[in-house]
Amino acid sequence: MTSFADRYGPWVVVAGASEGLGEAFARDCAARGLNVVLIARRVELAQQLADDIAITAGVQTRAMRADLAVREDLDRILADLADVDVGLLIYNAAFSVVGPFWNFDIDTHLKEIDVNVRGPLVLSHGFGARFRTRGRGGIVLLSSMGALQGMVRVANYSATKAYNLVLAEGLWAELRDDGVDVLVSCAGATRTPNYLASEPQDANVPVQEPAQVAVETLNALGKKPTVFPAPVLRFTHFAFRHLMGRRTAVRLMAYASNRTYKEQDSYSTGDRR
Repeated sequence: MTSFADRYGPWVVVAGASEGLGEAFARDCAARGLNVVLIARRVELAQQLADDIAITAGVQTRAMRADLAVREDLDRILADLADVDVGLLIYNAAFSVVGPFWNFDIDTHLKEIDVNVRGPLVLSHGFGARFRTRGRGGIVLLSSMGALQGMVRVANYSATKAYNLVLAEGLWAELRDDGVDVLVSCAGATRTPNYLASEPQDANVPVQEPAQVAVETLNALGKKPTVFPAPVLRFTHFAFRHLMGRRTAVRLMAYASNRTYKEQDSYSTGDRR
């Protein structure tokens, strides 16, 4: 039986890896025997994490600074890692603003598209071509339960996550005969520093731990195109798809979003599911 490291090693690139869910993915991959490239805008945090992973997991690590909203930085990632034997890409980075759509200028909405759409597209295209040539590898994109229908207060963000969902599922079908596994993980609210900083107010919203999302996602890689890394998320997906129409789903998610952020006019965060 082929091990995880044999299938997806020797190096993994984690985009958006300084803390939270990116850190959980980096640590889990290292525990599975992969060397780790951590990409983050705050490279000092990424370097501290890289040093700790190298000591605790006994693997090689590398930290790279990049602003994933900038096309030139995306191209530089591919160029700088051209000689590194990367076998797995995990695109965890996300940018989100929370609040009524017109509370934010168009440049802010375009930044959501830059980070959440152009970033995974460019890196999936670049690394995916390399994986096809070598005949093995994997791509993991992070989507959201917000991708299943439109949502108030995060309308554009939800739309960007729908792009990730559809892109990954399409690539799963297209690349499977080339030996490349693609997976999209539709996580729910996750206890990351940025999520907690957004001060969600609805205590009834189920919140996942980053390590749980990382483990269930990586365990599903190579087995299916889409994973909902918690029982409540799998039930929600089933209900939205089979038990209610889209109008009801949109209204239900609008109710949940308004309850969670009912006291806020606007908020900006870099990591939201």
